[in-house]
Amino acid sequence: MKKTKLKILSTKALSQETIDKASINDIEIDELPFITTEAIKNDDLKNSLRGFLQQNITAVFTSKNAVLAFEQIVNAEVPWKIFCIGQATKKSVTKVFGEEKISGTAGNASELADVILKDEETRKVIFFCGKQRREELPEKLKTAEVELEEIVVYETFETPQKISRKHYDGILFFSPSAVKSFFSLNKLNDEIQIFAIGKTTAEAIEKNINRELIIAETPGEENMIETVISHFSTTKIA
Repeated sequence: MKKTKLKILSTKALSQETIDKASINDIEIDELPFITTEAIKNDDLKNSLRGFLQQNITAVFTSKNAVLAFEQIVNAEVPWKIFCIGQATKKSVTKVFGEEKISGTAGNASELADVILKDEETRKVIFFCGKQRREELPEKLKTAEVELEEIVVYETFETPQKISRKHYDGILFFSPSAVKSFFSLNKLNDEIQIFAIGKTTAEAIEKNINRELIIAETPGEENMIETVISHFSTTKIA
C-alpha cells in the first residue's frame, strides 16, 4: 500500500531542493506566500549605494532579501569585508559578492554581532537591511560602541489570503510579518502543528494563539524542514 504523505503549508516560497527533501520523507508542501519584498529603487538610495562601491567598508547582511535587493539596485563588484548569517544569506552573499569577501558568519543576528565584536579591527559597520529588521544586532554593536550605519534597501509588504479548507498536518512560519499577515484572515484548528523559525516569529504566533509551538532555532528553510522531518518521524499522525 502506498504511504500517505503528510501535508504541510509553508507561508513562504521554498527552494526546489527543500521541496524535494520533504517529498522523499513523505511530506507534501503547499507554498502560499503571505509577504512579499521589493527592493527600494529610488535615485537617492542608488547614489548612496554607489558611494560605497569603492570603499573598504565592513558590510553586514542578516537577510538574503537585503543581498538580492542590493544586487537589483547596484550590481557591481566591491572591495568589502562582509559579515552575514549562514545558510540562505551566506549563499546569496557568495553568489553576489564572492565567498572570499566573507569574514565571518553565525547562525543568527545576535551571534553574528558577537562574531563582529571579536574582530578588533572593526569599529564601524554598514548594515544593509529591510525596514522591519530585528534589534539584536544593532543593539549589541551600539552597546559595544561599534559605529553602525543602517541602509534600508528593501521593504516588506503583507499579502494576506484565506487558506483553503484542505487539511494540513502542519504550517510553517518564517517571520513575524508573515504571521501577522496570515492571522489577519485565518484561524487554525488545534490539530495543525505549528512550526516557527526563531523566538521572534514564535512570539508573534503566541500573540494570536495559546498553544505549543515547535521552534527551529537556527534561521533557514533547511533547518526548518529538518525540524519538520524530525518531529513527524517520531509523531504518529492520525
